[in-house]
Amino acid sequence: MSTTPNTLKSSKITVKPAKGRLAVLTPGMGAVATTFIAGVEAIKRGLAQPVGSYSQLGQIRLGKRTDGRTVPVGELVSLSQLNDLVFGGWDLIPDDAYTAAKKAGVLEKEMLETLKDTLSNIKPMPAVFDQEFVKRLNGTNVKKGETKMDLANQLRADIRNFMKDNNCDRAVMVWCASTEVYTPVSEVHQTLESFERGLNENHPEIAPSMIYAYAAMMEGVPYANGSPNISVELPAIQELSKKTKTPICGSDFKTGQTFLKTVIAPGIRNRLLGVSGWYSTNILGNRDGEVLDDPGSFKSKEVSKTGVLDEIFSKEKYPQLYSDISHLVRINYYPPRGDNKEGWDNLDIFGWMGYPMQIKINFLCRDSILAAPLVLDLALFMDLAGRAGMDGIQEWLSFYFKAPLAKEGLNPEHDLSVQLLKMENTLRFMSGEELINHLGLTYYGVDESRA
Repeated sequence: MSTTPNTLKSSKITVKPAKGRLAVLTPGMGAVATTFIAGVEAIKRGLAQPVGSYSQLGQIRLGKRTDGRTVPVGELVSLSQLNDLVFGGWDLIPDDAYTAAKKAGVLEKEMLETLKDTLSNIKPMPAVFDQEFVKRLNGTNVKKGETKMDLANQLRADIRNFMKDNNCDRAVMVWCASTEVYTPVSEVHQTLESFERGLNENHPEIAPSMIYAYAAMMEGVPYANGSPNISVELPAIQELSKKTKTPICGSDFKTGQTFLKTVIAPGIRNRLLGVSGWYSTNILGNRDGEVLDDPGSFKSKEVSKTGVLDEIFSKEKYPQLYSDISHLVRINYYPPRGDNKEGWDNLDIFGWMGYPMQIKINFLCRDSILAAPLVLDLALFMDLAGRAGMDGIQEWLSFYFKAPLAKEGLNPEHDLSVQLLKMENTLRFMSGEELINHLGLTYYGVDESRA
């Protein structure tokens, strides 16, 4: 394959075709999961458009700008079709997807009634739940077991039985449940051996989300972590993902306030404007807001939300611009808003000769509406990664996360535009298309082949 201007040579890798049915399993069947499921069902019936979904609406350029080659993502790579998706999951509350969606209050009643026949048939399996990790919730649809390993084995059986009962060929798992109490990596998480010993001994630092990740890896099911819970970050889970040749990615869906930060902050840095402070506050009234009202769960969210600016505004590279940023994040539970989250940001910046300026942002968004298309994309792309034999950390999917996972020793990339370029080049690589670097000097008479 010849190298064309502002492209890099690629070699195609073998990707198995997306044949058969794909089980999409979600720990948590609350607002996010039911909005995702209802949205897919509405799209299948021609009642809605997949707005916000790169896998469904994305167009990807191939070759030189002058070639005029742009194709839908679904034509470039083999993705499962929406009609081949089968939905299942776990929740501590036994409500079916219709009832859960109705209680969540995200979608209009008329739309829910149209989809009631399908949603009512989707019932959650009993969840692995421990109130020590989510203080503000309780429910009756909960698994029981003598050890955490017992619970993991029950989840594994759930996966196998669901796939068998629904004639599924493959499965993916996307965490859509609540944020747990912050549980940093400790000795029990360091190796697969120590982790499995901890499961058998009911180690108190093994959270339910870690048990789901373990079960998924053991069953060869690609796993994406949509919360700030520490799970895919564990050395033991990463070791297991390589051992079982299973893809993992995470963490924490990048949807509202942090999504905007990864758009705006790189622009400020690229123009070399200084930042003295960034204050962020949110109000939301859904189950997520209630859970985050607990200081332990909020700590998990705070860590993932604040880490974004630490990487984008490098104080080591630009000490005169970013060495003393006051970055504060607040989340307030305010029930009247329900799922309609509101975020305020105040940026204190400075420019030429140190003169101060301010930027104010007020984002009135819908939490689950923004998260639902990310669940779809991650399900389809993680299945693609599995069929392409890409095991372990999938850094190319950083585009979707507040706290993207990267190999130890690598700084994760938070700039949204760079993340998109990484993802698109990965899709080009899978398809044997040439990689694009946007150099473009050939158009102006420079021979890029000398590089």
